[in-house]
Amino acid sequence: MSSVALRFVLDPDLTPELRAEIIALWVDVTNAGGAVGFVAPVTAADVRTIADPTLAAIADGPDRLLLGYAGDRLAAMAIFTDNRFHLKTHYRVLTRVMVHPGCQGEGYGLELMRAAERIGRRWGLAALQITVRDGLGLDRFYRHLGYREVGRLPGALRVATGDDRDELHMWLDLSADRSG
Repeated sequence: MSSVALRFVLDPDLTPELRAEIIALWVDVTNAGGAVGFVAPVTAADVRTIADPTLAAIADGPDRLLLGYAGDRLAAMAIFTDNRFHLKTHYRVLTRVMVHPGCQGEGYGLELMRAAERIGRRWGLAALQITVRDGLGLDRFYRHLGYREVGRLPGALRVATGDDRDELHMWLDLSADRSG
């Protein structure tokens, strides 16, 4: 594990340079096999089809962006996605959760998720939800963090012809005491 802790920035100014860094991170994560909305290989142009409206929903609200930096390098990110429904204002969905492949194994994923948890508690949220592509072992990571599977859509994600994956919905109850 790295002795260098991430420096987190919530709601950064989405300059053109930062947008390009985010897209580059997204491309690198996807092309390394990450499950962040695409299947490798992708280009920056491919990622922009989703990144542009995603970043617009952050810049114009109501979604919020959390970035993690290792020194000056963008190493991790997560988006707090608003549910856009008045009966669901008590929780947020974490989307586009990613750690740069060059930083894997440094504990940054854990740091990112713990930072998201602290922020959710500070905002007074009751819970965080995350959606996971099955077949990559990601559910084990989130279970380790206290998330539990609350739903599964069988074969909901078609990553290739003949390769349909379950979509797992996982939930972290923020009212539980996790200190210590």
